[in-house]
Amino acid sequence: QVRFVESGGGLVQPGGSLRLSCEIFIIVFSAYDMGWYRQAPGKQRELVATIFNDGRTTYEDSVKGRFVISRDTARKTVSLQMNGLKPDATAVYYCNTVLFGSPLHPTSWGQGTQVTVAA
Repeated sequence: QVRFVESGGGLVQPGGSLRLSCEIFIIVFSAYDMGWYRQAPGKQRELVATIFNDGRTTYEDSVKGRFVISRDTARKTVSLQMNGLKPDATAVYYCNTVLFGSPLHPTSWGQGTQVTVAA
């Protein structure tokens, strides 16, 4: 059984930064591609950033150059450094595995962590 525990969200002013962390409870963490997803009010959950098991990363266009995803295989954690935050980044952020742009474990979402960007 897989479990995700996200943390690090909060209220930040536009232009500010936050670092999200996710602890993953999974047997073979290194085998999976990992991602950060977010769901804004009234919108569908979307994939924001992916880090593949070989270390390559991809980002949704609106966050390129401002967000950085990383992983620590030994600690089974994934992080998302978010800089230059804009109000449209306000959402609940979740981590999960990724397979072809979708979560491989869609029934195992964690509680998420709320990010609010406002003056």
